[in-house]
Amino acid sequence: MTESMTAPQARGKKAHDAIFGASSAAQADIAKNGKDAVVNGTSGVIQDEEGNLVCLPAVERAYRSLPMTALTAYAPVKGLPDYLRDVEACCFGDCRPEGVYTAAVATTGGTGVIHHLIHNYTEPGDEVLTSDWYWSAYNMLCVDAGRTLRTFHMLGADNAFDHEDFERQLSAMAERQEHLAVILNTPAHNPTGYGLTGSDWDRVLSFLKGLVEKGKKIALLVDVSYIDYAGPDARQFFRKFEGLPPEILVVAAFSMSKSFTLYGLRIGAMIGISSSETIAQEFADVNEYTNRATWSNNCRGGMACLVRIWEDPDLRRQWKEEQQQYYRLIQERAAIFVREAKECGLPMLPYQAGFFLSIPSPDSAAVCARLHEDHVYLVPLKAGVRVAVCSIPKAKMVGLAAKIKAAMEAEGQL
Repeated sequence: MTESMTAPQARGKKAHDAIFGASSAAQADIAKNGKDAVVNGTSGVIQDEEGNLVCLPAVERAYRSLPMTALTAYAPVKGLPDYLRDVEACCFGDCRPEGVYTAAVATTGGTGVIHHLIHNYTEPGDEVLTSDWYWSAYNMLCVDAGRTLRTFHMLGADNAFDHEDFERQLSAMAERQEHLAVILNTPAHNPTGYGLTGSDWDRVLSFLKGLVEKGKKIALLVDVSYIDYAGPDARQFFRKFEGLPPEILVVAAFSMSKSFTLYGLRIGAMIGISSSETIAQEFADVNEYTNRATWSNNCRGGMACLVRIWEDPDLRRQWKEEQQQYYRLIQERAAIFVREAKECGLPMLPYQAGFFLSIPSPDSAAVCARLHEDHVYLVPLKAGVRVAVCSIPKAKMVGLAAKIKAAMEAEGQL
């Protein structure tokens, strides 16, 4: 009797997601012991100080004001024209790169951007490079497309960007591949809250230019999903993409899940930046085609909501003020943890901004399991433990660093 009906490339695939697994365990504890007894640091969504899911009020007002046809009608495959225009403005802010050609294509959140980049800018069997601290879906997207995720050490001994290993790993890929795809999640990196500096960007782009001189073509994906929670100067690096050779295509992955707290609508955009008009047009054409071949078209209501907010000055101002209110709240929560981690001697990666911070651990699953005994739920990653500061109230943040340290000591890790 046959044991599988799948084609060979699909055989044996199972979605073991550490984030959703940890979240399910936390929800089970909450159902048994109540919300107040549990610290749920698993969810990558903003929750208020009472533990309720946040939707920015201006976003809710805008969405509820849309006519039913704006929600139910099909959208163009590439996306609503007004959305494609406004999402670029929303992403770049006042730091739009000059002297370049840009094009936007609507996607199913940031995940859709990564899917399309891997599918259209690498070949089957290729490797894709990202840092050793990364969102687990990066690997799943590569595996599902018949590619391999390769990693470099994100941070060196001085807790600065490890340029040496970045260059070493990319050079090794360049020996075998014509097309090179790099994913950099910055600013407000998931899962550490780290971000590249201006000088980091200068060196990264200088190295990429050197590879272009050797005949390579490079797709650089910058995952900016958390950019609106990264501080007032977070967009300055977009200016760095001016004057690049046409063999370097920069793609920004923008997500309405975070910037607009519309996680469930699954809407985002991939924004191509190129010094070549021809390549920018190719970017729009190819990824529109892949939209049609993958999910046909995207959530019209999400796109219409962004347009409604962006085109109304008062609504846009309210949206930004509410967004920044939660940015400050997340920073306050993180500051409690960072201060107490320093006081108790818990090692952690440098945090600047964003939804998450991380603690290095050689066996994060054991640490997280130990924390369950204290009704604390965090996410075990390959390199360490992820703490969702976006979702833990300040009162529950107090003492959390000490609990994690105690769990690590109990596991013989400190």
